[in-house]
Amino acid sequence: MATRLTGPLKREVSIGKADYMLTISPEGLKLVPKGKRNGLELAWAALVSGDAAMAVALRAYVGLPAVSTGARAKPPVAKRKA
Repeated sequence: MATRLTGPLKREVSIGKADYMLTISPEGLKLVPKGKRNGLELAWAALVSGDAAMAVALRAYVGLPAVSTGARAKPPVAKRKA
């Protein structure tokens, strides 16, 4: 039997060369660069409903990184016909 999540759990995660704090709570997930206050938040309801996948796809289409690293990805360049 699994243990019910009643309070937040915090864990440190390394992604590439950057360190992040992951907080798992009954409300959802929060991923924040270590030493910062603001980061990405994802509610459980958005994850289950598919809104999270739609947000990731929209960010990819616009050319933004899936996880904020401080640097913006370049948008795709359209090829011109000769």
